[in-house]
Amino acid sequence: MAILVNKESRVICQGITGKNGTFHSLACRDYGTNMVGGVTPGKQGEYVDGIPVFNTVWAAVKETGANVSLIFVPAAHAMDPILEAVDAGIEVIVCITEGIPPLDTACALHTVREEGRRLIGPNTPGVISPPERCKVGIMPGYIHKPGPVGVISRSGTLTYEVVDQLTKAGVGQSTCIGLGGDPVVGMSFVDVLKLFKDDPATEAVVLIGEIGGAAEEQAAKYIKQEFNKPVVAYIAGRLAPPGKRMGHAGAIISGGTGTAQEKIRALSEAGATVIDNLTQVGAVMQKILG
Repeated sequence: MAILVNKESRVICQGITGKNGTFHSLACRDYGTNMVGGVTPGKQGEYVDGIPVFNTVWAAVKETGANVSLIFVPAAHAMDPILEAVDAGIEVIVCITEGIPPLDTACALHTVREEGRRLIGPNTPGVISPPERCKVGIMPGYIHKPGPVGVISRSGTLTYEVVDQLTKAGVGQSTCIGLGGDPVVGMSFVDVLKLFKDDPATEAVVLIGEIGGAAEEQAAKYIKQEFNKPVVAYIAGRLAPPGKRMGHAGAIISGGTGTAQEKIRALSEAGATVIDNLTQVGAVMQKILG
């Protein structure tokens, strides 16, 4: 089993005829994802290496039964595709686009939540479920291995590093999710932890956080009160000076909040195993799983 996406998912790509949309749609299909279509206004009737293209998400859903969408649309125009996917009944929306205006994301997210849908991103590498051979995003599929560990991260690059270490240590993954690095994103650590809690295929979780915001502190509170599986955590940005953005738009310490030390303390007090060096994650998780 897995969370969010699986072998039954029917995936479309909004922006499939663009360079990145084409490349990653075909990479997802090659991994095993059921890519049933794509959407580019004005291109209906065309095909991308056998994948049919539609003018609208509504048309794609009607013809293919799609329930997951992968979005590759420029930031200035990305809110409309998210809203269109919601309106068409798409259940899981994965927005790769980076740098969407925060107000646009907030407006779209309000509708996403009202309609009971799930948004991953923006500025995310996506989601992948190795046991199901399903990936919806840009992560390198070959480094993943089916297994019992869920991975949640605010950083795409660190997700890849963690997964590679786990795989080399012989520890496979159930589902790996990049939450996104923009200031406003859809799913949170808590949202994903709730899904992992109820997933029998997930026995432990790796949580990769970073400075800025309060998402890790909220996750710590949930772990302490509700989560009953082992958690290994790492917080990036320990040496970042206050007021300076590090990497992601959301990774900034402001007003004395969002520091690495606060997040580490909260997670440690919640019972998570917080590691000092990212290179320890494979060995630590291997030991926890026995």
